[in-house]
Amino acid sequence: MRVHVFHTGAVCVSPNLPFGGEDCNPIKASGIFQKRSERIWLPVSAYLIESDHGLVLVDTGWDRSMSPNGTLDKEAQIASLGSRALYLTNQGVIAKGMAIGEQLAAMGIKPQDLDYVILTHLDCDHANGVPQIVGARHIVTSADELASINKNVMARIRYQSKWWEGSGLKTFDWNGTEGPFHKSYDLFGDGSIVCIAIPGHSDGLCAVRVSADDGRFVLLFSDGGYGEKSWRELIPSGIANNRADQMTSLRWIREQSLDPKCVESLANHDQKVKPHVIEL
Repeated sequence: MRVHVFHTGAVCVSPNLPFGGEDCNPIKASGIFQKRSERIWLPVSAYLIESDHGLVLVDTGWDRSMSPNGTLDKEAQIASLGSRALYLTNQGVIAKGMAIGEQLAAMGIKPQDLDYVILTHLDCDHANGVPQIVGARHIVTSADELASINKNVMARIRYQSKWWEGSGLKTFDWNGTEGPFHKSYDLFGDGSIVCIAIPGHSDGLCAVRVSADDGRFVLLFSDGGYGEKSWRELIPSGIANNRADQMTSLRWIREQSLDPKCVESLANHDQKVKPHVIEL
């Protein structure tokens, strides 16, 4: 198997959003009262898994519509996201050719070639790009994640259903007991690609573990942490629906990352991670 690590643009945020810690509050994490010069740029990652079962894309990054000319465009981003509040929290830019649909097209891959698209959760920098991959055979997220929109006030602020409307998005229920909360979903039933519940940052957040026959694996832990620093120092992000769950998930990510069979452990926004291909 191969795991392709893409950067699909970048996002400008307050340092408190990725590394705010347990005592951070949503206002502080949003950075709305912070000087722009104090903000930092982080990559926005997505992943393509080549497996015996076909092609699986994990997350979609930004849609081209929020950065039509490859530059930071306030009005275009607000229109694309459908939210001025989300723009104030995170400004995004995608250089020409870097949106996930454009990068897949450069590889000769059409949306129809994708067997699965897994949305680890529904934040804008993970799900706003869904229009680029409409036509994929299956587009899925956890049932817990989609249900959170009706249960959680923060989810209603963070998520806009317009991003995935008309895409055929479906949900999956946990069919296994792996992970810190004993909730997992074995995509193909053979352990090669498993979604593992790591709630806290959002209610239905999942990590994706990609495993070879010999037990070696790659862990894609999405926003369970924002970098290697997160799990090494147990620093949670500033945005969380449930702090206790977030820390339980982060400790599990640390345990998995230190496993000798872990080839790589990747956050979606780690400044140290460059685009590359992992062979398993």
